[in-house]
Amino acid sequence: MTAAAPFPYDGPEHLREPLAAALSRVVDPEISMNIVDVGLVYGVTVDAARAHVRITMTSAACPVAELIMDEAEAELDKVVPAELLIRVELVWEPPWSPARMSLRAKRFMGW
Repeated sequence: MTAAAPFPYDGPEHLREPLAAALSRVVDPEISMNIVDVGLVYGVTVDAARAHVRITMTSAACPVAELIMDEAEAELDKVVPAELLIRVELVWEPPWSPARMSLRAKRFMGW
């Protein structure tokens, strides 16, 4: 049995784990943790045309937002079938909060 999904996923089951693994390789350099554990990934949808990933930042003033988005796209490109367009969308709703962090991230932060 698999653990609870770290973010909403709608798409082919065979892509769920590779996509989650790819996003887990993207690190927020400000806190040295991957974006999945930080809770920055709001959802992934895969259809016949594209893989659409919605991510947020911990703050609208995040100086590394573009870097994180570029790295997410690069990691996704390694696992998404070539015929699919990759779209990484930066969203602000709902606002990020520490409650979105994984248990591992909370322990790392000492919470």
